[in-house]
Amino acid sequence: MSLDGCSIEKNKIDCPCTYSGCPRAGACCECIKYHRAKDQLPACYFTPEQEKTYNRSIEYFIECRTK
Repeated sequence: MSLDGCSIEKNKIDCPCTYSGCPRAGACCECIKYHRAKDQLPACYFTPEQEKTYNRSIEYFIECRTK
């Protein structure tokens, strides 16, 4: 798999994470790895309103999608 054109700086433009100072902002692979280890999903799976709760649990994701 090629990562040509993959850039943390470019990814930061569209990164929906609102956690100030997040060291993984724009580093999608690291973000997914971090949240997966905690049984969570990254911010990009949530709407802006949902993301602001900082509740990244899989249960919350399912709850939001089944309303």
